[in-house]
Amino acid sequence: QVQLVESGGGLVQAGGSLRLSCAASGRTFGTYAMGWFRQAPGKEREFVAVINWTGGIIQYADSAKGRFTISRDNAKNTIYLQMNSLKPEDTAVYYCASGPLVRTFAKDFGSWGQGTQVTVSS
Repeated sequence: QVQLVESGGGLVQAGGSLRLSCAASGRTFGTYAMGWFRQAPGKEREFVAVINWTGGIIQYADSAKGRFTISRDNAKNTIYLQMNSLKPEDTAVYYCASGPLVRTFAKDFGSWGQGTQVTVSS
């Protein structure tokens, strides 16, 4: 099994930046694809970004394009989400996930972290 632990969340003013990290441990062979999802109160969990093993395939949600950057360091079994120009609507719990295929739906990812809170004030 794979264990995922997110970190880096916090409170930031609109226009600011945060860098989230997700460290994977255990049986990491199932981490071909790793991604970020977020969930705001009362809303469904939504896709943010996904990256494959080599970093050659990257996909972003429209809301993230131009502002967020996903990256991967396989030597550290870690992925990152650099978030710039943050907006109040980015406020959510951000979750790291892993799975065997590059997908953009939460149901296609088998392992999840506990999440890290990101709050953007106006």
